[in-house]
Amino acid sequence: MRWIAEGRVVSVCPELLAGLPTPRPPAEIAGVKGGAAVLSGEATVIDADGQDVTAIYVRGAQAALALASQQGCQYALLTDGSPSCGVSFIYDGSFTGRRHRADGAAAALLRQNGIQVFSPEDMRDLAALMDL
Repeated sequence: MRWIAEGRVVSVCPELLAGLPTPRPPAEIAGVKGGAAVLSGEATVIDADGQDVTAIYVRGAQAALALASQQGCQYALLTDGSPSCGVSFIYDGSFTGRRHRADGAAAALLRQNGIQVFSPEDMRDLAALMDL
């Protein structure tokens, strides 16, 4: 809350930036791959209705990067499990709740562009950097 009060937080959702509604069907990266594979065209993001929503997730990742760059962000706190924001795990594409170590598309794109990404479990590490 202090970081918000200090104007040090930019709150965004890549999926909303790309135009997805809330609520929306769950989506997972198919084929037990990660965000880098989505960005390179080697993997797809499929929603629970069977729709290929890869382009939307890539667009959301690009929009998040653009905003982060515009704001001079060095760090991002992201939600694990998401095909956009997963940092240490995402779901395996089977819609059965199975997880695997990989990141989401936005997390991968932010990392590729020098922004450090953190999950809520890494909050102490992020706090140490933010409070320098």
